[in-house]
Amino acid sequence: MNASADGGSTPPARPPGVFWLYLVVAAIGLIGTAWFNIRSVVEPSGDTFFAAWFANPAVSSLSIDLLIVATAASIFIIIEGRRLGIRWYWVYVVASFVTAIAFTFPLFLAVRERHLARTPEA
Repeated sequence: MNASADGGSTPPARPPGVFWLYLVVAAIGLIGTAWFNIRSVVEPSGDTFFAAWFANPAVSSLSIDLLIVATAASIFIIIEGRRLGIRWYWVYVVASFVTAIAFTFPLFLAVRERHLARTPEA
């Protein structure tokens, strides 16, 4: 917090361009995951989709990592969405099951950033 002229404190200014940065990350997350999801359907490996998540120790580690981060992101989306009064916040969690958390979480962060920028007390 910064000291203001009247002796109070003012929150630091929101960094410019963060909204767009989150949108770019969301687009990369959507395109990147969609590419590999489509490839997994077109070029099946013989394993089921979920069996492939635990095909070897390295992939298992990445899968557990993703599941934990996705869980934490979902909790954050729900709590922060309610706290800030962001409409339709739950759609980001639901959409992550049919798209990817790599898309929906940065998309939520972009919407959150826009909401905070428009809220005087944020």
